[in-house]
Amino acid sequence: MPSNQTSRATPTRRLSAMTAHTLPASAATPSYDRSLVVPGIVHLGVGAFHRAHQAAYVDDCLAAGDTSWGIVGVSLRSADTRDALSPQDGLYTLAIRSSGEEKLRVIGSIASMLVAPEDPGAVLAALTDPRTRIVTLTITEKAYLRAAGGGLDIAHPDIVHDLANPQMPKTAHGFLAEALARRRAAGTPPFTVLCCDNLPANGATLHRLLIAFAELRDARLAQSGDSALAPRGNAGLASHIADQVTFPSSMVDRIVPATTDADRARIAAELGVEDAWPVMTEPFCQWVIEDNFPEGRPAWERFGVTMVSDVGPFEDMKLRLLNGAHSGIAYLGLLSGHATVDRAFADPAIRQFVDALWAEAISTLPEDAGLDTSAYTAELTERFSNTALAHRTAQIANDGSQKLPQRIVASALECLEAGTELVHLTLVVAAWIAACAARGKTLPEGHFTDPLDAALTALLSQQLPANETVTAVFDLAGFASDHAERQTLIELVAVHLVHLRRDGPTLAFAALGIGSE
Repeated sequence: MPSNQTSRATPTRRLSAMTAHTLPASAATPSYDRSLVVPGIVHLGVGAFHRAHQAAYVDDCLAAGDTSWGIVGVSLRSADTRDALSPQDGLYTLAIRSSGEEKLRVIGSIASMLVAPEDPGAVLAALTDPRTRIVTLTITEKAYLRAAGGGLDIAHPDIVHDLANPQMPKTAHGFLAEALARRRAAGTPPFTVLCCDNLPANGATLHRLLIAFAELRDARLAQSGDSALAPRGNAGLASHIADQVTFPSSMVDRIVPATTDADRARIAAELGVEDAWPVMTEPFCQWVIEDNFPEGRPAWERFGVTMVSDVGPFEDMKLRLLNGAHSGIAYLGLLSGHATVDRAFADPAIRQFVDALWAEAISTLPEDAGLDTSAYTAELTERFSNTALAHRTAQIANDGSQKLPQRIVASALECLEAGTELVHLTLVVAAWIAACAARGKTLPEGHFTDPLDAALTALLSQQLPANETVTAVFDLAGFASDHAERQTLIELVAVHLVHLRRDGPTLAFAALGIGSE
């Protein structure tokens, strides 16, 4: 959230369409006429990652003359981003930081901003606009509202609300379903839904969840028997979404740490204007997309996007090597007193652990998919060592119950199925449990959060034996549910938890033959 203190302390003009031309030559600015841009994409979840990633790629397309792909940004919860960017005409600074330099680029691809809780009707209007051909999402794993088994959490209060109030939705599911129903009723082709979150098979996963939501919606409307509640286009919406709406999968990769007041002050001094919410990122950027867009798409491949028929291998490599290592670095780093990724990665024990973690995870990746894991991990080594990013371990630690299944647990189960050794993957799960238990003790209260915090806190306060604790956590989070190797996995995690409870990461590393020297 932007700070008001920086605004008071930096008596400069605000970044805007009027001031963009006054910026120093060192800062790149939009080279296209923004007044000619037509909205073609609605993005749900306009956080820092979207603004560092998809919006930058779209900005490249607009600069190349393809002006039919402007972005309507939608915040599903908070007005903070809209309040920061609207006075700036949607402009913001992307600061690309490496250990040696920082490059500033002003992004202009976000044409307008909406806040769903304030005006859901405006969001639905944008989604039903015939010019909207793609809807992209970065709403974080927890916002997909999955139950422990991976299906739709039909008891979630927001799902219950959206089924009862289809024209006033709160969730991405509700907005997508209502908009697709209205487009169908109007004879407007459906938009393509492009999920950009770190979910396994993210397109297929969202497709499955939205079909489940639409089935409940169809059943409710059928039971109501009220034609006013079931306008033309609503009946059989689930079948329409299943058969007529495309959900390509994608893999996104760019490290985006939280913006600090120091970042705002530094960028204001460089630009000579104030930017209420610049975005920090690294030079590396990757986007792999399943090429399935019946209503058209930007020419992303001209600007480095990889368009493929199967995202799966790329997605697994990224989730298991980058995201999995990030989680390990975060939880072990927090338990070792390291505030940022680069500091944790510079710890010899954590560095040695990550190499071994990668070796275990790589064994689960397909050998015939053309993946260069050696080059990828070498690149990750450089990225994790970037001292300019100051990527906080506490930021990465958030929402572990939602992230670990695809980042760590899936790899661990595949290792067990194949009979290959695994001891490092399971330490990440134990470190998450130990870090959750450390909040309010050796870590600050609320240092990081999780959707299951209330239940986790109650469980961990009981201080049960390690095996009982891990079993209860697995039950709560739904880890390895109904899997034949579940009990073995629990026992392996419990061994690490015993070590972590006794003497922290030092003993856990020593048990793996990892020294601090």
